[in-house]
Formats: sequence, structure tokens, C-alpha cells
Amino acid sequence: MSKLAVLAIGGNSLIKDKQHETVEDQYDAVCETAKHIAGMIEQGYDVVVTHGNGPQVGFILRRSEIAHETSGMHAVPLVNCGADTQGAIGYQIQQALYNEFKKRGIKKNTATVVTQVVVNKTDPAFQNPAKPIGTFYTKERAEELQKEHPDWVIIDDVGRGYRRVVPSPMPIEIVEQEAIEMLVKNGFSVVGVGGGGIPVLRNKDGRLEGVDAVIDKDNASSLLAINIKADVFVISTAVEKVCLNFNKPNQMTLDKLTVAEAKQYIEEGHFAKGSMLPKIQAIVRFLEAGGKEAIVTNPESLEKALKGETGTHIYP
Repeated sequence: MSKLAVLAIGGNSLIKDKQHETVEDQYDAVCETAKHIAGMIEQGYDVVVTHGNGPQVGFILRRSEIAHETSGMHAVPLVNCGADTQGAIGYQIQQALYNEFKKRGIKKNTATVVTQVVVNKTDPAFQNPAKPIGTFYTKERAEELQKEHPDWVIIDDVGRGYRRVVPSPMPIEIVEQEAIEMLVKNGFSVVGVGGGGIPVLRNKDGRLEGVDAVIDKDNASSLLAINIKADVFVISTAVEKVCLNFNKPNQMTLDKLTVAEAKQYIEEGHFAKGSMLPKIQAIVRFLEAGGKEAIVTNPESLEKALKGETGTHIYP
């Protein structure tokens, strides 16, 4: 019987660097990662793939702004940008996996589930928007936007310009979870919870309503891994192993650690807030909720990491 892995692929699996941001460049990067996902499947894993979408949402927002400024076209709401990127990135992953499966003779299908994720309207994040989105503005343009959108929060990012910030609430429910599970049981490799999912609120009468926010991709992936009882939660990122004292002369890589050790390193401030910290926190939640193992490594090391040959392995 296959083991189930939830694999959260990071930005480097989609955009290698600033010189490779086109749609074609992104597809080339996805094709490289697809080889390693296929390798995981050949090792006997069913794989649910999740992914980030920060830069892609930024591109759509900027295009929307330019179209609005130059041609008076309607703006694209943030929630729709999330849905657009789920479909577009999902399409690329689907196609890359389909072609890799065909090349290797793997009899498996793949599908993307455009996923809504419920957040709580009382989440403290809604009182303290802090997640930057979109482009930088001049002071004059920021003032114009504030008049056009009085509900927006625009901050002065000292030295770089003005930027819109939105809440980043915790995910509490994955609306399309049942569809993801059904597809996995029927032999599909599923792409889901893209970009952390489309943030929605559940009203008193049970109806769903989109809300401008950004859910952390690793938090949503962790929740999915918990709910579908994944055997392993894998976070693919830019480094082969988690490090202490990262980029310092006394840097030290970690092969294995426990939840207790992970919490200690968090307290000691070893993990950067916008980088490794949310990944380790998401893993801790997965393991404390009954998960057995989590792995952090880079895309090219995925197969070796699942064999225990590299990566950082975290246990309860």
C-alpha cells in the first residue's frame, strides 16, 4: 500500500531567480521539480502537491493596475488573483507531471483542485495586517490609492516606498478536502491548496465569502497533511538541510531533530521570520497533531531525503 506524502514546493521550484520570471521560465523550473516528484512516486508514495504563489499574485496585481491606469479596465480583487494563480500554476504542474509520468511509464493521472480555505473573521491578523502584496508605490500614488480604496492598509516601507499590506490569518478548514481525498484514493496525484488556498469566511448561514488576505502556504499545507493523515509532510525549499546560525561562520546543518528541539531553536531565534521560521512552525503543528515525520530539503534532494540519505528529518 502506498504511503501518502504532502509536498509543499517553495518559490525556487517555480522561479529560479530574478532573471527567470517569465511563464516559460516557470514551466522549465516546474519540469525539473516534476522529475523529483515522479521519483517520489516510484518510491511508492502518493503525492499531494501544494505550492506558493507570492510573485505570481504580484505580477497579476501589477498588470491589473497598469490596465486600470492606462485603459480604465476593472481591477482584479486579491482573492481572484489567488484563484487565477492556482489554476495557472496547477496547469503547469499537471502538464509537467503528465509528461514525466508518460516518459517513465508511470500509470497515474494528475489534477488540480482550486481550493478555498476558511479563516476566522476574529483572527487577530485582521486587526494587524502585515503581509506585503503587490508593487511599491510613490507617496503620491499611495495617497491616490488610499482615496480610491479607503479600506486598504498602505504602509511606508522605509527606503523602498509604500506598499499595501493584508492580513495573514491561520487556516481552519479546507473546503475542498473531500475532493482531494477522493482523487488521491482514485490514483490521482493532486495539486491543491495553492498559495495557501483562497481565503474565505463562513458566514452565519454557512455561505462562503472571499476575503482579501494571504494564508501562509506552509500553514495550509500542514493543515491539509493533518486532515488527510499524511504519512510524511515534506517542505521543499532553497536549502538541502535546515541550519542553525544560517550564513554565519558557525553555521551548522541539522540531520535530525525532535519537536522539543525545534521549539528550543525557535525560542533561540535561529530561524528567520520570513523564511525558515514559518516552515518549522508548520511542521511542529503537523507533528503535534499526530504526524509521524516531516522533512525539509531542496527539490533536487527529494528522492534521497525520502530514503533518509539527506535533508532534515523532524520527528515528534
